[in-house]
Amino acid sequence: MKILLFMVGILSSLFLNSQTINLVEFATGLTSPVEITNANDSRLFAVQQNGIIKIIQPTGTINAANFLNISSKVLYGGERGLLGLAFHPQYTTNGYFFVYYNNITNGNITVARYTVSSSDPNVADPGSEKIILSIPKPFDNHNGGSIHFAPDGKLWIVTGDGGSGGDPNNNAQNKNSLLGKMLRIDINSTNAYNIPPDNPFVGVDGADEIWAYGLRNAWKFSFDLTTGNAMIADVGQGQIEEINRNPISQAGINYGWRCYEGNTAYNTNGCASSSTMTFPIAVYNHSGGKCSITGGYVYRGSLYPTLQGKYFFADYCSDQIGILSSDNSITWTTAYPGNGFSSFGQDNQNGLYVAAVDSGKIYKITSGTLSTQNNNNLSEIKIYPNPASKRVFIEGLKGTKVSAEIISSEGRVLDHININNDNSIDISNIPAGVYYINLKSGELKSYSQKLIIQ
Repeated sequence: MKILLFMVGILSSLFLNSQTINLVEFATGLTSPVEITNANDSRLFAVQQNGIIKIIQPTGTINAANFLNISSKVLYGGERGLLGLAFHPQYTTNGYFFVYYNNITNGNITVARYTVSSSDPNVADPGSEKIILSIPKPFDNHNGGSIHFAPDGKLWIVTGDGGSGGDPNNNAQNKNSLLGKMLRIDINSTNAYNIPPDNPFVGVDGADEIWAYGLRNAWKFSFDLTTGNAMIADVGQGQIEEINRNPISQAGINYGWRCYEGNTAYNTNGCASSSTMTFPIAVYNHSGGKCSITGGYVYRGSLYPTLQGKYFFADYCSDQIGILSSDNSITWTTAYPGNGFSSFGQDNQNGLYVAAVDSGKIYKITSGTLSTQNNNNLSEIKIYPNPASKRVFIEGLKGTKVSAEIISSEGRVLDHININNDNSIDISNIPAGVYYINLKSGELKSYSQKLIIQ
C-alpha cells in the first residue's frame, strides 16, 4: 500500500495551520475507472469506461465476477464509453439502477435502467435493460455522463454540448436541444419517464426535460445535501476551468457557455444579457500544465473534521487535487504523476475516494500526519503477515524510538498497542476487520499500511 502525503495550507478564522491530505491506495487493477459510487451499503461500485462495472469490497478486494458487463453495447474510446451510474433511492426493494453510456451503433448518449439479479446481489441482470433516453450527438467528444438522484427522487443527468470545439451548433444555449444541459426527469413511471411539472420549461419555449442549460462538458457533478447545493465542474474550452455552486431548488439557470468561458466572454454573438446568466464561484487557468477539471464532492464524512465543508476536485492533466474552501479559494496539492484523476466517489459513510483512469487505481482520501512516502528510507519497511490473526512483525525499523497505533476503518485509535522486543505487535485481542497500522519515529518520520485482521 502507498499513501501519498500532500501538505496544503488552509486559512482558518483564527490562524494559518498545516493540513495533511493522504491518498491511500485502496484498490488496483481496474481498466479506465471513470465513476465510483455505492448502493447504500459497504460495497463500492467502480464504473469502467469499457462497459464493465466492478464491485469493490470494504477490504479493497475486487470481485472476480462483473456486476454488469454491457461492453457489447458500448462505444468505447476517447471520451466515449460507459460513463455514469446511479442507484435508485429504493434500490434495496426494487433493484433498479441506471447507467449512462454511448451506444455502439452511433455513439448516441443513452440512459438505461437495469435490474440486479434476484438471486445474487453482486450480479446484475444484463438482459433487463430498459432504455430511458437516447440523444443523438454530432461529434465524438463532450459526452457529459454524470447522473445522480436528487433528494426528491428525480434523476438528474448532465450532457455535453455535442462536441467539436466552441460549440459550433450552439447547443448549450439552445433550450430546445438536450445537449449542454442538466436534465431532470421522473423515472417512477410505467413510461420511460415522466416530466416533473415544476421543470422550468414545461409549457413554454424549451425542452421539458431541461432543468438548467449553458454547460460545455460538465465532467462530474454532485449534491451537497448539507447545504442543498449542486456542485458542477465544467471543463473549459482552452483557457479556463470552472466550478458552479447553486441551490438544488433553483431552476432554469443559464451557466453561460458558449457565450462565456468561465467569467470571460468567448462568443457573445446573439447571446442574452450577462445579467441573466449564473457565473462560476471559482475558476482556474491552464498554467502549470492544467487542462481539464474533474469534479468531486464536498466532504461530509465524520472521520476527518478538518475536511468538513471542503469541495474536492482534480485536474486531469496536472495530476493535482484541488480543495475549494468555503471562501471559494482553491488550494492545490503537489502532483502525483501517471494517474489521470478521472472521478471522485463516496462510500455509504460519506468517505471520499478518487479514481485514476491511467493507473487503474482507486485511492481513499484521508487526513492526518501519517504517510508512506515513496523514498528509500521507507522502502525497507515490511509488515507481515497480512492478513494476520495473532501477531504481526515489522521488518526494517531504524532507531529505537518507534511508536505504533492501529486505527479501525471507522477512524477509532485502538489503545495499548506496543512494539515488542522482537519487533512484533500482539493483535490476538483485536476483532477481525480492516485496520490501518501507523508507525512514527524521528528517524522514520511516518509510515502507514492497511492491515487485515482475520
